[in-house]
Amino acid sequence: MKKSDIKTLVITGFGLNCEKETAAACRLAGSTPELIHLNDLLAGKETLEKYHFLTFIGGFSFGDHLGSGTVFANRVKFNLRDQLQKFVDDGKLVIGICNGFQTLTRLGMVPALDGDYFTQTAALAHNDSGVFRDDWCRLKANPASPCVFTKGIDIVRLPLRHGEGKFVADAKVLAEIENRNLVAVRYANADGSVATEFPANPNGSINSIAGICDPTGRVFGLMPHPEAFLSPFNAPDWTEVKATTGKLPEEGDGVKFFRNAIDYIAENF
Repeated sequence: MKKSDIKTLVITGFGLNCEKETAAACRLAGSTPELIHLNDLLAGKETLEKYHFLTFIGGFSFGDHLGSGTVFANRVKFNLRDQLQKFVDDGKLVIGICNGFQTLTRLGMVPALDGDYFTQTAALAHNDSGVFRDDWCRLKANPASPCVFTKGIDIVRLPLRHGEGKFVADAKVLAEIENRNLVAVRYANADGSVATEFPANPNGSINSIAGICDPTGRVFGLMPHPEAFLSPFNAPDWTEVKATTGKLPEEGDGVKFFRNAIDYIAENF
């Protein structure tokens, strides 16, 4: 399939606020993004069927009332469940970023250990610090993970901004997530080792989990924002990097996640 024929759906509205960056990331990767308000999906004016890549973006959907991602997840679950199930069954891709990860987790789309995408088995809880965290972090990708989005990625830097990012799950679920390599990315120190302490682990996430996928590797959620690091000029230290190395990378670390997604779709559809 030609990349330009790949249609990406960026769901907007109700406090979400990363639609422009996410659309730009998908466009850089070669796809054609469309910004669609959630109400248009709920009213049936638009459907998921014509899209290949679905993005649940960051922001503060419904003001985080009842818990981050809860209301948005319920709107989707009770109105778009059949469409979303078919979307996944058809082998298409889904990413949830920050609030989108919280939404996917509330829905049950990750980790979806038994193939049930609509029963919640994990959560993103309040940061151990008790405050909203706006910073940059390092992530170490798991090369054994089936995650489509992290193929070929080792260590990256990404911005983060959340108050409820601590990944939690009961011992049985956590063990299965680990045993099946569904942890796609972990918070890391500068040397690439797993970060167990604040601030490198910004929220106290269990096992330093920053992002997980479902068993197929096609549904992926993470708390940091790859769509917010598309250009080297997005980084707060770009002037220092240029001064010390004499050059800047061609693009930001976040682009690779989207390139992986679009490349996968182009090869499989």
